[in-house]
Amino acid sequence: MENSGDNMKSISKLLFAMVAIATLATSCGNQESGQLIGVQDRPAWNGINPYGMVYIPSGTLHIGPSDQDVNSSYVQRSKSISIQGFYMDDTEITNNEYRQFTQWIVDSIVHSWQDHYIDSEDGEQYIDWNTEINWDDETVQDLFYQGDEKFAGKEEIDVRNFEYEYEWYDWQRAAHDRDFSNRANYIIRDQVNIYPDTLAWIRDFAYSYNEPMTRNYYWHPAFDDYPVVGVNWRMANAFGYWRTKLWNSFVDKARGDVISEDFRLPTEHEWEYAARGGHDLAPYPWGGYYTRNAKGCLLANFKPGRGNYPEDGGLYTVKADAYFPNDYGLYNMAGNVSEWTSTAYDENMYSFVHDLNPDLRYDVQRDENGAGLDPLAQQRKVIRGGSWKDIAYFLQTGTRHWEYQDTTKCYVGFRHALTFLGRSMNDF
Repeated sequence: MENSGDNMKSISKLLFAMVAIATLATSCGNQESGQLIGVQDRPAWNGINPYGMVYIPSGTLHIGPSDQDVNSSYVQRSKSISIQGFYMDDTEITNNEYRQFTQWIVDSIVHSWQDHYIDSEDGEQYIDWNTEINWDDETVQDLFYQGDEKFAGKEEIDVRNFEYEYEWYDWQRAAHDRDFSNRANYIIRDQVNIYPDTLAWIRDFAYSYNEPMTRNYYWHPAFDDYPVVGVNWRMANAFGYWRTKLWNSFVDKARGDVISEDFRLPTEHEWEYAARGGHDLAPYPWGGYYTRNAKGCLLANFKPGRGNYPEDGGLYTVKADAYFPNDYGLYNMAGNVSEWTSTAYDENMYSFVHDLNPDLRYDVQRDENGAGLDPLAQQRKVIRGGSWKDIAYFLQTGTRHWEYQDTTKCYVGFRHALTFLGRSMNDF
C-alpha cells in the first residue's frame, strides 16, 4: 500500500511539472519551445446571433431591371455580382427601438450635469450608469422648454438637446494615401441632432391634414412597433455607431468576448440581395409578378390603384412585422417605408463598380456649421423598397431611387446590417 501511495505522489508531481512547463511556454510567448505554433491563449470566436437579425448567406445574384423597364435601363444595367454573408434586421428599426437611442441621450446629458462619473484604470472618465438620476434637481429643468416656448403648461423635452457626435474611419482614403500621414487625418467626426423630424408628416404633403401623426407618431405607444421615420441618412449612421458601442461595451464588460463588426446601413446591393429572399431575378420579395395573392389580398403596404390607401390595411405605415416575410425571414422589404442604404447614388454606377461586394461611397464635405459644400448631385444616397405612399413600381427589388442625405421624410426609414465574419454558415 505504501508503494502504491508513493507511485501516486510521483505521478501527481509529474503531471504538475508538465502543466507548469506548458504554462511557462505560453506565458513566455511560445518562444521557449522553439516551434512555430502561433500565439496561444487567443480568445475564442463563435460568432454572434444578434437579437432581431436574420442571417443572409453568401451568394450570387443578377442585378438590374426586374421587369421590362425601358426608361430605367441605363440606371439599372444587368450585372452578375457576389455578396458576402451578413446579418440584417428582420424589420425596419421601430419607434421604440430608436427611442432607446434618444432616451440614452437624455440620460447621458443628465448624468453628466450631475457629475455621475467613474475613473477607469486607463485614467479616463466614464458615465456611471448605476448612479440614480435625481430628476428633481434644478439642472434637469434645462432639458425642457422654458418660458414662452412652453405650450399649455406641459413639460416637454427641448429637442434641440439631442445632439450626438459619432465618428467613422475613412478606409478608402487611408488605403490610397501613400505618404502614410497622421492617422487622425482618416478619422472623421460628425455631430448631428438625432431626434426624428416629426414635422415631416406635415411638410411632405401640401393641403393635407396630418397634424395628428406629427403629434403622436414617435411618442404614442400605439405606434411603438411601427417603423421610425423622419430620420435622415446621417442620423441612421449615428444610430449604427451608438448601437455598435452599446453592444461592444456589454460584451467587453459582461462576457469579455471579442468585439464584433459594426452595425451599419446595408449597401445598395446587400439590400437588393436580401430583398430577393434567395430567388434570383424575383421582381418582388415574395417572388411572383403581382402585388396580390390568389385571393386578391394585397401583399404589401403601398399606394394601390389610383390611390386607395387603406385597401392594404394601412392608411399610413403599418407595424414593422406586418404581412408575410420573404424566404430569408425579412419583413416589409417592399412597401411600408423606403429604406436608406450606405451607397451614394450615381446613374451609371452599375457599369463601373466591382462584381464582388459592389459599392460606391462618398462622404460629403462640410463647412464649420455642418452644411454640405458639394454639389447637390453628390449628396444623393440610394433608398430602396418603396413606401406606403408609393405605387407598385417602387416596390420592385431592382428599382433604384434616391434622396438627399440630409433630408427627412415621413416615408423613409432604415434597417441595419452586420457583416458575418468567417466562412458562410452554409459553406461546408
